[in-house]
Amino acid sequence: MLTLRRGLAASRALRRFSTQPHLIPPTNLSEGEKLIYDKLTDKFLPTELAVQDISGGCGDFYAIKIASEAFKGLSTLNQHRLVTRVLKQEIEGIHGLQVKTIPPSSES
Repeated sequence: MLTLRRGLAASRALRRFSTQPHLIPPTNLSEGEKLIYDKLTDKFLPTELAVQDISGGCGDFYAIKIASEAFKGLSTLNQHRLVTRVLKQEIEGIHGLQVKTIPPSSES
């Protein structure tokens, strides 16, 4: 729990002091994809982000790939917890979520 709290504090600090430019979302995102994309971009200032509705267009299942400094030093489980906390409201209305997080040391 302490590690998760440190991760949350680090992500808040990153959001306030990061000099990285925001990503420009792809123009072909659905409404649901754009909502998720915007929330994750605002919270994590990712260096890479892909959000895809993989339910055939009905918005019931999303795949997310996100790389961010906010994940540095956190276990994969805690990285995923950070993402799912940000998307708590959206998760309540869908059937599935596939999350791939990438900490800065393993970006490729």
